[in-house]
Parts: sequence; structure tokens; C-alpha cells
Amino acid sequence: MHDNDRSDSPQIPRRAVLKGAGTAAATAVAAPYVIPSAALAAPGRDGANDRLTLAQTLHHRPSDMTALPRLSFLCLVTLLLTATLLTATTTAQQPDPNIIVIMVDDMGWSDIGCYGSEIKTPNIDRLATEGMLFTQFYNNAKCTTTRASLLTGLYPRNGGRGQDELITKNMLTLGEAMRHAGYATGLSGKWHNGKAAGTRPFERGFDEAYGLWDGCCNFFNPKLPDPEFKGGKVRAFGHNDRDLSADDFPEDYYTTDAFTDHAIKTVKAHVASGKPFFHYLPYTAPHYPLHAKPEDIAKYKGKYADGWDVLRQKRLTRQKELGLVDENWEVVERDDLAQPWETAKEIDEGWQQLRMEVYAAMIDSVDQNIGRLLDTLDELGVADNTLVLFLADNGGCAETPGGNDPNQIPGPKDFYAHVGPGWATASNTPFRRYKQYCHEGGIATPLLARWPGAIEPGSRCEQVGHIIDFLPTFLDIAGADYPDEHPAFGEQTIPLDGKTLLPILKGQQRKPHPYLYWHWSTNRAVRKGDWKLAWDRHAKTWELYDLSTDRTEAHDLASQNPELVTELTETWNAWAKMTDVKVKK
Repeated sequence: MHDNDRSDSPQIPRRAVLKGAGTAAATAVAAPYVIPSAALAAPGRDGANDRLTLAQTLHHRPSDMTALPRLSFLCLVTLLLTATLLTATTTAQQPDPNIIVIMVDDMGWSDIGCYGSEIKTPNIDRLATEGMLFTQFYNNAKCTTTRASLLTGLYPRNGGRGQDELITKNMLTLGEAMRHAGYATGLSGKWHNGKAAGTRPFERGFDEAYGLWDGCCNFFNPKLPDPEFKGGKVRAFGHNDRDLSADDFPEDYYTTDAFTDHAIKTVKAHVASGKPFFHYLPYTAPHYPLHAKPEDIAKYKGKYADGWDVLRQKRLTRQKELGLVDENWEVVERDDLAQPWETAKEIDEGWQQLRMEVYAAMIDSVDQNIGRLLDTLDELGVADNTLVLFLADNGGCAETPGGNDPNQIPGPKDFYAHVGPGWATASNTPFRRYKQYCHEGGIATPLLARWPGAIEPGSRCEQVGHIIDFLPTFLDIAGADYPDEHPAFGEQTIPLDGKTLLPILKGQQRKPHPYLYWHWSTNRAVRKGDWKLAWDRHAKTWELYDLSTDRTEAHDLASQNPELVTELTETWNAWAKMTDVKVKK
């Protein structure tokens, strides 16, 4: 078995992962040791006829001292047996925790209330008040690579290239790992790690899977093709082995609602089965195209009239009040890839405001649906035994497919709009850069974790973590080991890059990763302790930051620390070689 780095985690009963082929969900649980009947018999006697009862053992008065060794042995055996039975009974009364991972798409660090936003997110904020809020948790800056790492506990291989190539047969997905830990498994939402035969979620460990196998689609009607400037294709959408891309969708269909409907239905079925469950709920919102319901958009009418520069400052003030941002950090007014609001609004001020109004409405809708899911857990009586995690796959997105075109009206299904770098720089407050970049604006994610009875309500975690830590954490919680060989494919598995977060969830200190690594499209970074070395494809040079005093990456210290720059560069290069990263010169 691979070592999941549990040396610093609380001790929990271990469960051996079966290595049988196929999709059977089974585990081998160590049975309590049963003492043979002969061991209970007096030495030299027929155990069937002359076995001492517990009462006889306790009240027996030996006529000579020679009987004492025998009675001491019997007392010891009886006590051991009683302890074993009590332990077995206690274990049987503590079912394995259920696990739900909720991930949103292209949402910035400051876009929910508990991280400084004005957007109404009471249900997401509830996870913070009833659980733990992380301040230094990381993703991979990009949809595909984040999902691959979250699902496998590994840094992206194949240099992060492709979709079908990111999860191979020498890796277990969370679906496969949790299935073979005895869990029922489900997925509702965006997969984005393969749409070819053999790479889809129902073929990689998920008992029940519904949603988008691709990157983005029309929220109101997934069978509608992308506009020509985005490729003009219909995105792969399915339910288990059924392709739904050509199906008719109801008139009132909306992906955020539909994914939640499926999640609720699947969780109810899992609970009815009596098995613990793992459910993965990756929403497509608030990724473009900007599609939202009119009633949700109306809530935010006029709220963004002051523009993104003012919004960034308002959120920054709130983050300081919440203790999320140090007063001494230097925060730039806006990212240098974004225009000043006073300049940008000249294109069409009403359209510029509407972009953010719709974006906020999409997050609002996600929050409403998370509320529905949390209510379901309460109704089923499983909320107290369920770990719920919420995060984003990357920072706010500055991409502008189709350009800044006011004819693409945010909201209705007939158009294909985006927020652009201006609103994205507000979403990523207080950080620089965006999705795809390895500065904090691209890789820092909110992370909330609620697990009643295990996680202290209202707690905050300053320790550093990464999405590669999810799989080893969940196996640790389930009491399962990561197998040396893939249970279905028989291939030798790659040892995990992640390590368990369970000590952190229990309020303890965890030995940190010695290094963390990132790469996407020539952007790259490595973190060692509080030191972070980052390469920006625009600056085309290594920049060094001390995150203990400069989390916002305002002061490049590379020229003052050349030896450290060399060390971290060589370390990143070795990692890039291991993961087959091809860096463009």
C-alpha cells in the first residue's frame, strides 16, 4: 500500500481496499479476533464439558494455590473478549461519514459573503459559520487540471495537456477510490476530464453520473451549439452511458437547478441503500456564457453602477473587517490587464453593469441550490455525519470570447456574454491576475468545510493546503489505503502527491508540503513555506514573494535573493520534467 502520509493524523480504524476487478463496491473489514473455545477450557480438561462461565470464574475459590495461574489466565481472556465485543459494538454504532464536494466554476476569491462579497450567499456562508474557513487553499488555475488533481490526488500529468489524457489507468479517481472503500458514489455537473469512451465518469468509478462531460454549455438548453467565435459545437452532455446532447430539454430547464435535482435524488438513493456515500457536485456557474433567470438578475439591478474599481475597494474594506486581509498588505487598485472603469464604461455603461448583475445572479442561484441540498441532508437525518466542502476550480476569469460586444446581452439563452478582466479583478480581490495565471488571483480558492462534531464551528485555518490533498483525506476518513495496483485495470498506480487534511479538520497542526507546484500555458509557480516563485507569461521572468508579509504579491524580492531563486527554479524544473510539462521558450 502507498503511504498516504498519515503519521500526523488521528488514528482511525483501517480498512483494506479490495483489488478485485470490475465495479463491485466491496471492502474487507478486519473481523474482531474470536478466542477459540478450547482457550476458555481449564488446562487438561475437555472444554465442551468443563468450560468455566464468567460467573464461575469471578466467584471460584481455589482449594490450593496451583489453580491461581489458570484462573488469572481465564480472567484475562474474559476481559479481552469483553473489550473486543465492546469495541466492535462501538464501531458498529459509528457509520463512516458521508462526503460531498461542491465546486463552482470560474469564481473569484471574494465572490461569496464570508470572503467579502455583497452577493447574497447565506447558505454558503452557513458552511463557514458551522464549519471551517480556509485562507490559504489552492487549486490549479484551470478547469481541466484542477478537476484532474482533485479527482486523483496527483499533480496533472501529461503536462496538463488535453482532457481525455489527464486521468489514466495508473490513477484512481475519487469515484474509484471511494467505491472500493465501500462507498456509493455519484456525480452531478461538470466533468471536463474526458468525453471519449473509457474516460467518462460512469466508466471511472461513479455509480450514478449526470451532467456536462465538456467545459461549458448553454445553461438553459445544453443542446444549443456554441457561437461560431467559440467553435460552434454542441457540448457533450450525458446521463451515465446515455448521450443527451441531442435530447430536448424542458422549457424551464437551468443547469444549476438540474444538477442539484440529480444530486438530491442520488443522495436520497444512497442513504436508502444504507451505504456511506461520496457525491461530487461541480456546478458550471458562474462560468460564461452569462445566463441567469430574470428574477435572480433583478435582485442586483443597479448594484454595480459604481463600477469594478469601487467594487474592489468595497470588498477589500470588508475583507479587512473580516480579518482575511492584513492591513499592511499592499493591494493594487486593479490588475494591470484591466481598464479603469471610467474608460471602459464608455463602450456601453448599461451593458457593463448588466454583465456583473448576471454574474452575481448566477452565484446567487448556486447558493439557493446549495440550500436545497443542505435541507435534504437535514431531512434525511444525515447532516451530522456528512462532511461538506465548497471551493472554486480557479480564480475569476478575464477571458473575452467574441470580444467586448454589447450586442451579446448577458442573461438570456440566445446570447454568449462574459465578465471580462474588469469585473474579474474585483472578483479576485485582493489579489493580482486571473484564471490561467499562477499568481494568487489565479490559484487561491475559497474553501469551506462543515462536518458537525468533528470540525469546530466558526473556525478558521491559516495552514496551506491544495486540492491534491482531497483524495488522501477522504481515504483517511474512510479508513482505507491507496492501492499499489488499480483495482479495475491492474496497472501499477502512481504514488499520491497529496497528503491528508484530517489533522487540520480536527483542529490540529499538519506537517506542510515541502513544496507546491503550478503550471498552465507557460505561467508557473512553486511555493516553499512562505516563499513563492512565480513566472508571468507577460513579464517573462521569475518573481519572488514572501507571502507571510506580501500575500498580494506587490513586492518582487528576486534580485535580493538570487540563491533562493536558483534553488526554487531548479526544483520547479525537476517537477516539470516529472510531470511532462513542455515550457514554451
